[in-house]
Amino acid sequence: MELQPLAAGSATVLRPQGRIDHTHADDFQQAMAPHLRDCGTGGARLVIDMAGVSYISSIGLRALMLAIKQVKAQGGRLVLAGLTPLVLEVFKISRFDMLFEIFADQQAAVAALAPAGEGGAA
Repeated sequence: MELQPLAAGSATVLRPQGRIDHTHADDFQQAMAPHLRDCGTGGARLVIDMAGVSYISSIGLRALMLAIKQVKAQGGRLVLAGLTPLVLEVFKISRFDMLFEIFADQQAAVAALAPAGEGGAA
């Protein structure tokens, strides 16, 4: 799975596309791995822009749960943005909305991650 990484201020934006289900979850996890390693204290901050994700299954949620656990253990910050209504409903039902900071769109997420004085412009 291509994540289409984009530098946006002090953050790296990853933009998965399509479905994150049993067929694609392993690819999604592998594609995130190098970015997760760099996300620690003083390192890159990550935004996963979910606007292009049409569906996420429990195995996809698991991949994200492992990602957030790794990033938090490293002292980093990972947030989500742009969840479609269906994906947001899955997050609410599974209570994953309590595990992640979720922003309406990529711009809001990048702005929230910007160090004081940076402005957060993409």
